[in-house]
Amino acid sequence: MEEEYIAGKHSVTEALRAGRSINKIWIADGSQKNLVQSVVTEAREKGIVIQYVDKRKLDSFVPGVQHQGIIAQAAPYAYAEVEDILAAAEAKGEAPFIVLLDEIEDPHNLGSILRTADCTGVHGVVIPKRRSASITATVSKTSAGAVEYVPVARVTNLGQTIDRLKEQGVWVVGTDLNTDSNLYQADVFTGPVAIVIGNEGKGMGRLIREKCDVLVKLPMQGQINSLNASVAAGVIMYEVLRRRQSLG
Repeated sequence: MEEEYIAGKHSVTEALRAGRSINKIWIADGSQKNLVQSVVTEAREKGIVIQYVDKRKLDSFVPGVQHQGIIAQAAPYAYAEVEDILAAAEAKGEAPFIVLLDEIEDPHNLGSILRTADCTGVHGVVIPKRRSASITATVSKTSAGAVEYVPVARVTNLGQTIDRLKEQGVWVVGTDLNTDSNLYQADVFTGPVAIVIGNEGKGMGRLIREKCDVLVKLPMQGQINSLNASVAAGVIMYEVLRRRQSLG
């Protein structure tokens, strides 16, 4: 079985708390006790092997990732199905709130979106299997462990997934700089909704755009006419949360 690495104190801590299957935890020699002690204590309570190693070994496991001297070896990330996401919303008695990512390629953006998704009550995130960032140590670290709580589904065809969601009464809202409709004028956020966030450079693909029920844009007052994908996603997710909370 393939295994993967989870890097950083927060990511490892949340993986432990979420019951993720962890085989071993490596801690860098000389790590500050106040940084690693809570992880060590929780890992020992669960009977997980802890090994102290040279920091350079940790660097080799997750090149370029700020691991803070803590890395866990875990079973592969278990992707959800779209049906699982819909079922989670139903179990909570809530209208589905889903985020669809149309070829988000930067793992830092994916991690940031997952972190905000957890904070705003998103029931799940859907990503395509091709031309998209997947769940990695970088994504987990950037999400501050939110990847352990927000279900992520990988689909072969995002367009077909949109069709299935629409058949189940979910309104699909796309983000597009060229539309006239303002985010704050849209009135579909309190019901079943799926928000589409497009690629960092080219935005949504043509076919995905055509399948959206509603297109919205964020109002821009300055000289720059666009936001980073994860920032734009965050603004929209919090607007959905605000609308839903306003209904009590």
